[in-house]
Amino acid sequence: MGTAASLREINLEQGLPTAGTAIKRLTFELHHSRALGYTALKVIHGYGSSGKGGKIRTEARAYLQRLKLRGEIFDFVTGEAFSIFDPATLAAFRRCDALRRDPDLERHNNGVTFILL
Repeated sequence: MGTAASLREINLEQGLPTAGTAIKRLTFELHHSRALGYTALKVIHGYGSSGKGGKIRTEARAYLQRLKLRGEIFDFVTGEAFSIFDPATLAAFRRCDALRRDPDLERHNNGVTFILL
């Protein structure tokens, strides 16, 4: 079970799902993580070997934008923006201190996204 200001990690690429299946799993994981008391979720979605940004990444981020606009998640920070110089990252730290210790900080990893619940 999560504790206040705790981070959970999920890998949407596992099992090589279609983008639709990955979004269904993301929906489940968002609800499950919130129910367990987590404040943030790190999603590994990959970036696509074509260099254009994989389908799961593209679909997941569009979905998260819709959830944010509807107030269903607090915010999300893309891996490439996850930096101490990014205002959204600094706000995320205040909500989930565990993010400060994530190994992807300052790595500009476009294969991950951090979600604030």
